Amino acid sequence: MSESNPAPSLYAAREPIYPRRVSGKFRNLKWVLLTLMLGAYYITPWFRWDRGPSLPDQAVLLDLANRRFYFFWIEIWPHEFYFVAGLLIMAGLGLFLFTSALGRVWCGYACPQTVWTDLFILVERWIEGDRNARLRLHRQKKLDFRKARLRITKWLAWLLIGLATGGAWVFYFADAPTLMHDLFTGQAHPAAYTTMLVLALTTFFFGGFAREQICIYACPWPRIQAAMMDEDTITIGYREWRGEPRGKHRKAEGAENLGDCIDCMACVNVCPMGIDIRDGQQLACITCGLCIDACDDMMAKVGKPRGLIDYMALSDEPSERSGNAPRNIWEHILRPRTILYTGLWMLVGFGLVFALFIRPDIDMTVAPVRNPTYVTMSDGSIRNTYDIRLRNKHGEPRPFKLSVVGDPTLRIQLEGTAYDSVDVPADTAYLQRVYVVSPKGSVPSNAEATDLRFWVEDLASGERTYKDSTFNGRGN
Repeated sequence: MSESNPAPSLYAAREPIYPRRVSGKFRNLKWVLLTLMLGAYYITPWFRWDRGPSLPDQAVLLDLANRRFYFFWIEIWPHEFYFVAGLLIMAGLGLFLFTSALGRVWCGYACPQTVWTDLFILVERWIEGDRNARLRLHRQKKLDFRKARLRITKWLAWLLIGLATGGAWVFYFADAPTLMHDLFTGQAHPAAYTTMLVLALTTFFFGGFAREQICIYACPWPRIQAAMMDEDTITIGYREWRGEPRGKHRKAEGAENLGDCIDCMACVNVCPMGIDIRDGQQLACITCGLCIDACDDMMAKVGKPRGLIDYMALSDEPSERSGNAPRNIWEHILRPRTILYTGLWMLVGFGLVFALFIRPDIDMTVAPVRNPTYVTMSDGSIRNTYDIRLRNKHGEPRPFKLSVVGDPTLRIQLEGTAYDSVDVPADTAYLQRVYVVSPKGSVPSNAEATDLRFWVEDLASGERTYKDSTFNGRGN
């Protein structure tokens, strides 16, 4: 390729997007959801919940040091990770359900990238002005005092939001008031400062500079959503049969043949993704509804019916072209796919609730010591060793009694005590070494292993549970 005809670039440089301010029902809905979600994120670690003197009083806490997750009155132990897995499955099914019924409502209203980007754009608008003012500042090549002042002020505000975001995140993993004091006095763990810094910088970059690039290139969901949607999915669209042919000059000759669209570009100017919804369904569209607000406002000004751009189902297009009203929204939402997703979502939810209510307050795990598998004592008896982890989920210490059933000659011994019971501290997984002994000649000579069952009883409440294991060794 010659110098006069350079090869075309495979990558188009990003043009910064400066959405214009818009008002309307969808913009107001986004403000309400933004306030609720950010408020919940920043405030939740400060809620208190009394669990007793020996347990943390933070309502929501991921206590990694003690391997525990607290959510108000619910306490999740490490061996109960299936609850977390179930919640993740419910989240995935919920995402499938909402996408199938209402398109990318998650992306448009609740995705953290969308929420924080909305906040950053709001701050940018406060400091630099609305769309035209920000465009003039962007196109100004000369870096004068005013441009430097506005840029630095905006970036500092973004960094403060990023620091607050990282700070709120680390508060979920430790007692919030204590950690706040340690952060300001320099006594917090380096991991806390590192996490805050990483989250502050990523929030600053994702919300301030990358913005729509994250949704288009980094996020996989725009590509997955196509499998979740069909022609009955409610999504944002342009009624081109009503708007075309578009034109600005309404008083010119032939204007009576023009459609309702006056080509004002309002829908494009307010779009945070910088797309033109009139070009049809696009991967970049997050269905935030701002183009609907902008178009409805313009239609009201020119005396045209609202709804040129609206939430709609593609299956209604033939009917609307014929002048008929679209089907009821529930006819689109209640269809086999969404009913299936709803049923699966509810099934997982009911299963988790059921498992939550039937889980015992005491639990145990039994791990036989395999090195050696058994020991032959000097008197000819055989001894097996087991590590038993006793879990007391109560808020106070409880006496746990251990026993073994199987061969009636087997007897149990607890290391460190002459009794068959042990005091387990409150809300603790207590490791107890246990010996099971078979007297000489008590086990059949042809037995390689004997089944046995360990029982543990809470002497305070009478609650019991058991675990099965085996006793190894031949009798003599």
